[in-house]
Amino acid sequence: MRIVVDINHPAQVHDFKNFVRDMRQRGHEVMVTASEKEISYRLLDEYGIGYTRLGSYGTSLASKALNIPVLDIKLLRAVRRFRPDAFLGFASVRNAHVARLIGRPAIAFEDSEPARFGQMLYVPFSDAVLTPACFRKDFGRKHVRYDGYVELAYLHPNVFRPDPSVLDAIGVGRDEPYFIMRFVGWKAGHDIGRGGFDLETKVRAVKALEQYGRVFLSSELPLPRELEPYRLTAPPGQIHHLLNYARMLVCDSGTMTTEAALLGTPVVRCDSIVAAQDYGNFVELEQRYRLICNVATPQEALDRALELAARPRLKDEWRARREAMLKEKIDVNAFMVRFVEQYPESLETCRSLEVPECSTGSSS
Repeated sequence: MRIVVDINHPAQVHDFKNFVRDMRQRGHEVMVTASEKEISYRLLDEYGIGYTRLGSYGTSLASKALNIPVLDIKLLRAVRRFRPDAFLGFASVRNAHVARLIGRPAIAFEDSEPARFGQMLYVPFSDAVLTPACFRKDFGRKHVRYDGYVELAYLHPNVFRPDPSVLDAIGVGRDEPYFIMRFVGWKAGHDIGRGGFDLETKVRAVKALEQYGRVFLSSELPLPRELEPYRLTAPPGQIHHLLNYARMLVCDSGTMTTEAALLGTPVVRCDSIVAAQDYGNFVELEQRYRLICNVATPQEALDRALELAARPRLKDEWRARREAMLKEKIDVNAFMVRFVEQYPESLETCRSLEVPECSTGSSS
């Protein structure tokens, strides 16, 4: 089988890295294509994954819209000689368009309900759209719901083993408490009308959390001079190991919120969208598993973070909650391999509800 795996965001390198490895080990040919966004190329290089560069959509909404046909054409040219049997990606617009043009199936992962514009561009041209079971929208007969989160493709215990040696790289002792704060740039299409931490609260949060341990910052935006000494300088590929050992994550990042929760690290997430229209995975992780704390304002986030930081057995509480969650969720990478390898029979299997890990159509 010849498969194109398309990468459009750094997080997607993690989503598909184990899939690429496993499919190649099983004798399939995999071509990785990638557009330039933040550290996506750097991560691919760090993991030793060969890929074809497609360039960038740009940072403004106007440039992203104008570059859609440009990157469609670049992908078409890149895969023409490869002659793929199927395309796999995460909400990849160009994957869906090119797959339809050459008459091949496009299999897409999705977990962001507010990303309506992107879904309008790729869902009609996709043959299967795979989402967590808690996803709050319905894409009809092409919609497959699986019992997990896409981050479990690389953070499930079957594929992830935390490495304590990463603590040496940031100068932290094995039993020394530390906190990670992550701030995003709020430039994606689904970020319109949303916001997280303001600069003043970032500064106050760092100073307040320091009484409980070291503080490290990761930010898509430039940091002011007074916060620059707190910047996390470890290689990007080590972030999940660092999240695993952190006492808490305080952030306005959606992806890292889920990652920390799945590792059993307490999370306080600040996002003004916190309401009925929030993402299904954040609602489930908070209400069903009590692994994250969703708040709408920076001050609420700071108050909640300080309250949790004062708990002496905080990590023990979260580890127990994580174990309860994992008992109900699947190894998503293994599911991904089976679904693609057995496609299109796998889609029919999910439709007929022959396996408990997936289903199609509306959720109950």
